[in-house]
Amino acid sequence: EAEIYLPPAYFTNPRPLLPVLVLVAGQPGQPDDWLKGGKMPTTMDDFAARHGGLAPVVIVADATGTVLGNPMCMDSKLGKVATYLATDVPAWAAAHLQVDQDPTAWAIGGLSYGGTCALQMATNFPHVYPTFLDFSGQREPTLGDRKRSVDAAFDGDEAAFEKVNPADLLRNNKYPDSSGVFVVGESDHDFAPGQQEMFNAAQAAGMDVHFAEYRGGHSWAVWSAALRGQIEWLARRLGLIE
Repeated sequence: EAEIYLPPAYFTNPRPLLPVLVLVAGQPGQPDDWLKGGKMPTTMDDFAARHGGLAPVVIVADATGTVLGNPMCMDSKLGKVATYLATDVPAWAAAHLQVDQDPTAWAIGGLSYGGTCALQMATNFPHVYPTFLDFSGQREPTLGDRKRSVDAAFDGDEAAFEKVNPADLLRNNKYPDSSGVFVVGESDHDFAPGQQEMFNAAQAAGMDVHFAEYRGGHSWAVWSAALRGQIEWLARRLGLIE
């Protein structure tokens, strides 16, 4: 089940059409992680307190299916995660929530697996998620190595993997309307090189991106601080504040 945060402004009359942030946890992980380790509700409440009750509506979606699951955030033999995030979640929000449905008011973000997932959505579905937060993501979706990933998801069809892999998409396409942030912990030596590589690729593909480091390693100390540190930029990007 997803977790949903509704800011104070959602309960006013008339209700403003608020932007939407979709968050994804890591692997292993579950949506509730963003409420506990990620301190998302506190970050949003504090932002709302500074901005007259305004904050994004946040949907923390389940992109793994189980705590230990790793369907690599794509449509494949392992599941239909891309369809879920790019089609089902926005459709559910349109049917059940009163929010801004313009894609310019939508963003997706996540940490580790979820950061990789956010970049996957931004590169595969830029018309749905033109804004993204990639916190400590990987160079590509993986089950440990390329061969194992391609075999499990696409029966060894390398071309099918490359068709949805962010690095390949950034190499072959331009994204002039997309914007995002790449975050990594200062001492996260395993993930930092890949994040820098993907940041460079995003820039070369025409994305308006920035790179930020936070004190710590591959941990919630970094990711909770990153959400708090990037929320003002995100709110301006989504048109919530000037």
